[in-house]
Amino acid sequence: MGQSLLEALNVRVVGNGRKHLLLAHGFGTDQSAWKRILPYFVSQFKVILYDLVCAGSVNPDYFDFRRYSSLHAYADDLLRILDSLGVDSCVYVGHSISAMIGVLASVRRPEIFSKLILIGASPRFLNDKDYHGGFEESDIDKVFEAMEANYKAWVNGIAPLAVGADVPVAVQEFSRTLFNMRPDISLFVSQTVFNSDLREVLGLVQTPCWIIQTAKDVSVPTSVATYLKEKLGGRNTVVMLNVEGHLPHLSAPVLLAHHLNEAFSR
Repeated sequence: MGQSLLEALNVRVVGNGRKHLLLAHGFGTDQSAWKRILPYFVSQFKVILYDLVCAGSVNPDYFDFRRYSSLHAYADDLLRILDSLGVDSCVYVGHSISAMIGVLASVRRPEIFSKLILIGASPRFLNDKDYHGGFEESDIDKVFEAMEANYKAWVNGIAPLAVGADVPVAVQEFSRTLFNMRPDISLFVSQTVFNSDLREVLGLVQTPCWIIQTAKDVSVPTSVATYLKEKLGGRNTVVMLNVEGHLPHLSAPVLLAHHLNEAFSR
């Protein structure tokens, strides 16, 4: 990236606390996804926000298709941001793809992460022998075909499904940030995510994890939360939110903020 990584990925630090909290958004959104969560924590923390390189809010010229063919490159970006800011310890909240990016980063630099809070996390979306990820290969192929054939129609179909709950403002917000992504980048990142299998990495994680999962998520079955609790190497807690959808920070921010606060204080 020609300009500094902090500028390119729109890194912001807000808040008055002494400890650092990093909020990392998932696929199809950008840092604005945290806007309803942020007010609850700016008095307690210095909150770090940034956009993944694939987000529609980032100049698409920075997206290197060869480099970002695995989630490890995203973990590189995360660690470079923390190093550039001089952060030696933080609480990390990662949604969806960023949950696993945080897992990878914590294996490489465990001393930086005091706690990982993983929202809607999955180490593998495809079903496998003795593992239920929620999708068959044929399901995924149909998703990719739909994205390629008519991106607008795909967004209009997937946004209400992903949000799950009847919260029109959340559907509108998720649609907006999905539409902001360049379709070829969106497809490539989807393929990268759905082809990832990070199950073997989980046992290397020593950082305590809070796994936050909604009761009905079209992307991640509840059994995956139990799987993560058993396989992650540190002390782990599962919190099941009695709501629907893959994006509780958009659809149920007050409830999520309550459980995040609980996770921070434990």
